[in-house]
Amino acid sequence: MLSSSSAVRIRKGHPDDGAALAEIFRESWLHTYRSIIPPLHLETMIRRRGADWWSGAIRSGDLVDLLEFDGKPVGYGTYGPSRVRGPYKGEIYELYLIPAYQGLGFGEHLFEGCRAGLDARRLDGLIVWALAANTPAIDFYWRRGGRPHSSTHDRIGRARLEKISLVWP
Repeated sequence: MLSSSSAVRIRKGHPDDGAALAEIFRESWLHTYRSIIPPLHLETMIRRRGADWWSGAIRSGDLVDLLEFDGKPVGYGTYGPSRVRGPYKGEIYELYLIPAYQGLGFGEHLFEGCRAGLDARRLDGLIVWALAANTPAIDFYWRRGGRPHSSTHDRIGRARLEKISLVWP
């Protein structure tokens, strides 16, 4: 079974991880959002997040954790201060795995790594946003203790997509 924790490593992203991050982003977003985000907009979003974009984000100080399995990057998480005011000071912005590694326990390792990064920065209270149509993500966060808090809508092209916040005190 793939979920042996002895082969799993979480580490900080480096600018030279740009190509690996772009590939994880591409594969996971195509898998996750193919039936949710209008295709033209999804492809545009993926093209914008190429290797150079990722390398630049890390150079500029964005917090990116990489999950490696047997030395291969297979997932990432981004996190930092909450983008909304309120009692939740920390936010996980993104948490994605290559589809072949989903459902094997790797997401939990990555989630806990991001939480540890927030704790180290004393960003107490956690908020995460997920598209309402992305039920696997909502279920994932629910199983880790996140509870729905609020919702809003984003417009992507002609699609009006609901997103839900889940919170941990």
